[in-house]
Amino acid sequence: MAGGRPSKKPKLLRHTISTDSAAAHVHRHQIFALQQDGEFALRTSYLPANPLSISDSVAESPESPNNNLADPWNEVEFDPVQNEPTTTVTEEVIKAKRTRRVRRNVVSIYINERQSYLDELICLEGRGGESQCRCGVLSAQFRCEDCFSVELVCRDCIVQSHYHAPLHRIKQWKDDFFHTVSLMSLGLHVQLGHRPGEECNSHRAAYDNDFVVIDVHGIHEIKLDYCGCAHAPSRYKQLLRARWFPATTIDPRTAATFAVLQLFHLLSFESKVSAYEFYHSLTQRTDNIGTKPICDRYSVFLRIVSEWRHLKALKRSGWGHNPAGIEATQEGELAVLCPACPQPGKNLPEGWENAPQSEQWLYGLFLVIDANFRLKRHLVSTDSKDPGLSHGWGYFVEEGKYKGHINMNSEVLQEKSTCVSHNAVNMADTKSSKGLAATGVSTVDCARHDMKLPNGFSYSFPRYLNMDYLVFSALVAFSQLIIFNFSYDIACQWHKKLWSRMPSLPLALHLDHPSKFHLDAHIKVCQTKFSFNWTPWVGRMDGEAPERGWANINRVAASTKEMGPGARRDTLDDHFGDWNWKKISGFAVEAEKDHRAALQELEGSIEFSELGAASIAEWKNEVKAWETDRTKPNPFDSRVVGASIQSVSWFVSQCHFSEMTQPAVRLALVQQDARELEDGAVISLHAEVTPSVLISTAIDLEHAQRRLRVDADALGLHVTDTQRANIVTRRNALQHRVEAWSSVQVLYMPIVANLHATTLPHPSHLQNTGHDDSGLPSSKPDSGKAEDFPLLFPSDVCDLTVCNPKLLELEWSLRYAQANDALAECRSHIRLRTQLLRFKAQNIRGQEDHLAMSHAKYCCAHKALLALSTHIDHIGWQRRFQPLKKSDLRPMGDFGGQTQGTTIMSWIWLMHGVSADDSAGLQDSLHVEWCKARARHNRWHEEIQLLMEEMRRVLAFLKWYIQWWEECATLRTFVRAEETEGFVAYAKRQGAVCRALLTSFEDRWAGVAGLVESYGSYDKHSACLWTAQSFIL
Repeated sequence: MAGGRPSKKPKLLRHTISTDSAAAHVHRHQIFALQQDGEFALRTSYLPANPLSISDSVAESPESPNNNLADPWNEVEFDPVQNEPTTTVTEEVIKAKRTRRVRRNVVSIYINERQSYLDELICLEGRGGESQCRCGVLSAQFRCEDCFSVELVCRDCIVQSHYHAPLHRIKQWKDDFFHTVSLMSLGLHVQLGHRPGEECNSHRAAYDNDFVVIDVHGIHEIKLDYCGCAHAPSRYKQLLRARWFPATTIDPRTAATFAVLQLFHLLSFESKVSAYEFYHSLTQRTDNIGTKPICDRYSVFLRIVSEWRHLKALKRSGWGHNPAGIEATQEGELAVLCPACPQPGKNLPEGWENAPQSEQWLYGLFLVIDANFRLKRHLVSTDSKDPGLSHGWGYFVEEGKYKGHINMNSEVLQEKSTCVSHNAVNMADTKSSKGLAATGVSTVDCARHDMKLPNGFSYSFPRYLNMDYLVFSALVAFSQLIIFNFSYDIACQWHKKLWSRMPSLPLALHLDHPSKFHLDAHIKVCQTKFSFNWTPWVGRMDGEAPERGWANINRVAASTKEMGPGARRDTLDDHFGDWNWKKISGFAVEAEKDHRAALQELEGSIEFSELGAASIAEWKNEVKAWETDRTKPNPFDSRVVGASIQSVSWFVSQCHFSEMTQPAVRLALVQQDARELEDGAVISLHAEVTPSVLISTAIDLEHAQRRLRVDADALGLHVTDTQRANIVTRRNALQHRVEAWSSVQVLYMPIVANLHATTLPHPSHLQNTGHDDSGLPSSKPDSGKAEDFPLLFPSDVCDLTVCNPKLLELEWSLRYAQANDALAECRSHIRLRTQLLRFKAQNIRGQEDHLAMSHAKYCCAHKALLALSTHIDHIGWQRRFQPLKKSDLRPMGDFGGQTQGTTIMSWIWLMHGVSADDSAGLQDSLHVEWCKARARHNRWHEEIQLLMEEMRRVLAFLKWYIQWWEECATLRTFVRAEETEGFVAYAKRQGAVCRALLTSFEDRWAGVAGLVESYGSYDKHSACLWTAQSFIL
C-alpha cells in the first residue's frame, strides 16, 4: 500500500548497454536496487545477445503494483550511465566474471533473505494449515520428522506407513505445539522373519519385552517379536537379516543398525571421532533436554563396534569365502597388501630370482623402522580379560608369542651406543614406564609407498630385542626376496650384531637363505656412510614414511590410551587398514627435478683444466670402489681437516680461477694500444690517456666510489671527528680524481657534457636491468658528493646516443674480466667465511662486507654487459655470467633450503675454470661435491627404473587380485540358493572394484612407457619423472 513500509522486493530499473563491436555480441546489464538501509546496490552482468542495441526497462517485483508510483518507497533517481570503451569480450571472460560475481554476492543475497529463511523455519513448528488425514479422518495429529512428507496423518496411518521404517521419529500435535512420541507408544510392533506388517502365528517377544536399537536417528526403545515358526533361524540371525547387529548371540536385548555402524566407521577414519563422542551425540539427538531417561548402552556399543570392525576385515580379505573357515586365518592375512612392493607369486615376473646382478636390485624391498612414543597405553585391563579378536591376523604381531620372547630374554642388557647422543638406545634399560602398559608402538613400514606391513607393529620399548622380533616378523611374508633396504635412525648401531642376535629369535622368524641388508641412518655423523643418497641401487627415498603415518594416527592417541590391550590392537589395526586402502585408491601426481644437467655442468667446470680432468678419472675409480666395498675410503667424506687461519689467509690470495682476469685484460689492451700507436693506426685524443686507460680508470673510480659509500654509511650516529675527517679527506681526493678523469672523458665522449648539464637521472635508472641485492648503499646523484657523481660509461649512454664502437668493445672486455674476478672473489670470501665460522673468528663482519662488495661489483659488471650486448655482437656470455642473487652466495655443501637428494650446487661453482686453483681445500670440496652430484644423478636415474617396475607390479597385482576373487566366488557350497548368490555377488563386486582401479591406472600410465623409450637411456628421467611419479602413493 502507498505510504507504507517498503515491499519485500523493490522495483529494479535495468539499464542495458551493448558494445559497439559486432564480434562481441555482448550486453552489459546494470541493475540498480534500493536496499532496506536506503543505499543503492549496483550489479553488472555481461550477457551474450544477438541484437546490438541500447534499451531501458523497468523490472518490477511480481508482488509490486503495475503503477511505478504506487509505492513511493521504491522511487529511484540516478545519473545516466556512460558507455564503456569498445571491447571484445569472449564467452570465457563473461563466464569468469559471472562466476566471480556469483561467489561474491551469494552471502550478501542470503543476508537480504535471511529473515525469510528464519520465518520458514519457525513456520514448520506449526501444522501447516491442513488438519485432515489423507484417509479422511479429521483428527490428524501426527507427523514424521524423518519422512520426506510433512503432512499430518492419523494414528492408524502413521503406524501403517512405518512398518518399513520403525525407527523414525514421530511428533504429535497437542497443547498447540508438537510433542515427541515413539512408534512403540502408538502400538507399532516390529516382527522379524516375515514381511513388514505381517504377524507370525508363533511369535516370541524379545527378552523381558524390552529391546533397544541404536540408529543414526537416535536410540530407540521398541517392541520386538521374533519369528517362532518351525524352520525359523536363530534370533541373532533374524536380527542380522534385518540389518541390525545384535549385541549378543543369546537373547539379545540391544542391536545397532548397519547404517549407524557404517556411519561411525567412516567418521572414525575421517575425523577420528571416538565411540564415546559418537554415542553421546546420538543420546543428544534422542533427547537434548535430559528430562527423559535414555537406556545406557555405551559399553554394548563398544563391543558391537569391535565385532563389526573385525567382521568387515574378515569379509574384505576373503576369509568368508574360504572353506577352511575363519580359524584357518594365518598371521598377517587380514592386512591390506601394498601392490607396488615385490610380492612373490602375485606381482613378480617368472624367473625374477635368476635375474642378472644388474637387475636384482629392482626386486628388493624397501623398509623403514620407527617408533612412536605418543601412542602410549595405560595399565588398563589385561590380555586375559581383553584378548582381542585378530590374534596377530592384522598389522600387530601376535601378542602371546611376542611377550613370551621378550620375557624369555628379559635378562639381556641393551648394548650401549658408540654413536653420538643415541639417548633412546643408551637409556633403554632405565627409561621409566610407570603406569604404562606400553610406552608407544614400533613399526616396520613400506618405505617407498607409506603403507603398513602385515605384522609390522608391536608395543614399543626402545630395545634391540623388541625391534629384532618386529623386523623379522614383518619379513616373514617376504622371506623369498633376496635384497632388503632398511632405513632406521639408529641403523649404524642396530645392524652391528643383528645376525648374531637372530638365532635367539623363534625359528619361524629365521631367514632360510642369505639376504643383503642395505641400511640408511639419519644421524649426521653416519650419513656419508649409510645415507641412501650415496648408496647405489636404491633410487630416491626419503625414509620418512612412518612420520606421515604418525601424523594421521596420532589423532586417536587420546581415545586409545585407556583401552584394553585387545580392543586397542583391533582399533589400530582397523585404522592402519583404512590408511593402506586410501594409499591404494588415491594415487598422487608429483614432479621432481632432473640432476643430470647439474652433473654435466660440474664435470665441465672441473675438466676445463688438466688438473680437473685427471681428478675426475681418479674420483670415478674411488666412488666405484667404495660402492662395491664399503671398507674402502669413503669419497663423500672431506679429507682436509684441521685447517688453520694461516692456511685460510693464504687461500684468499688465490682468487683468480681463470686466465680472464682484469690485470691480464688490461695488460693486453695496453699492449694493443702500443702497437696501434706505433703503426699509426689510431690517433690518441690525449697524450697520456688512451681509450683503454680511460675505461679501466673509470672502473677503478667506480670501485672507489662504492667503497667510500659503504664506509660513509657505516659511520652511524656517534661518529668521531677523526672518522669524519678521514671520510672528508678521501672524498676530496676522489673528487680531484673524478674531475681529472671527466676532463679527458669529454674528448672521447662529447655527449656527456650535455648529459651532465641536464637533469639526468642516475645511470642505474637508465638501465633498469641489473638486480643488485647485495645490500650496499645505493648512489644519490643529487647529493653533490664525489662518491655519487655519475661517471656515465658507454654502457650507460649507448641507448641514448651513438657511441664509439671501440669504446663499447673496450668496456665489454674490461667488464667481462671484472665479472669473472668478482665471482672469483665471491667464491674466495665464501670459503674464507665458512672457515672462520668454524673457528669462531672475531672478524666475521669484515668478511661479510668484502663479500657484499664483490657481489655489488659483479652486479655492476653484469648490468653493463647486459646493456652493451644489445649493441655489439657477443653471444653465449649469459650462460657464463648469470644474474647473481644473495641466495647464490653459498658454499658448495650448502643445501640452500633443499634436501640432500634434491639440492643442486649454486651456479657460481659450476663455471668453467673453477678447478684451476690447485689448493687442497678447494680440490677436496670439488671432489666431495662431484661425488655427490654423480650420486644424485644416479639415484634419479635408478628412480625411473624403480618407478617403471613398480607401475608394472601394481597392474600385475590387481590382475592377480581380480583372478583371486573370481576363484573365491565358488569355493564354498550352500544349501540355500540365496546364500550362494550373496557370496558370488560379493566376490564379483570386489573383482569389479579391482578392475576399476586397474582400468584407471592403465589409462593414467598409458603413455609413460612410450615417453621413456622415446628418450635415450640417460635422458629418461628428465623426460618422464613428472609422469612416472604419478604412481607414488
